[in-house]
Amino acid sequence: MKISTKGRYAIRMLLDLAEHSGSGYIALKEIAERQGISKKYLEQIVTILNKSDFLQTNRGFQGGYKLAKSPDKCTVGMILRITEGSLAPVACLEQTPNQCVRSASCPTLFIWEGLNDIIKNYLDSITLQDILDRQKDSYSNDYII
Repeated sequence: MKISTKGRYAIRMLLDLAEHSGSGYIALKEIAERQGISKKYLEQIVTILNKSDFLQTNRGFQGGYKLAKSPDKCTVGMILRITEGSLAPVACLEQTPNQCVRSASCPTLFIWEGLNDIIKNYLDSITLQDILDRQKDSYSNDYII
C-alpha cells in the first residue's frame, strides 16, 4: 500500500483548516500558499472532500472552506478512505465478505488480514486534533536561549 499525493495533501489541507478554524471560511489560495501546494491540485481534492461532507463551503467575496466536523471527529483513516479508496494491503480484502475464490484455502490470508487490521486501527486512531496537539507540543518544547 502506498498513500498517494492526493491523500497526503488532503490531510494537510484539512489540518490547515483545523489549525485556522477561528478564521471563518478560508480561501483555497491561502491554504495553497501556506502548504506549498498548487491551488489547482487542491481544487481537485476539494471536489472529493465536498462529496463526503468534510467541508462547508461559502461562495462569494468572503468565500472559502472550513471543516464541517470538529477536528477530533476527523480521523486520518476516514480522510484516506475518501481520497484513496480502500486501505486494504491486498485486493482480496477490499470487499466484505472476501470474494476471492481461494480465500477458504489461502495459506497467507491471515497475514494480509492482520496487516489490514493494524493499518485500519492505527489510521482510525489518529484525529486531526491529535496531529494539532502533537504539533503544538513540539513547538512548545522548542526553546531558544
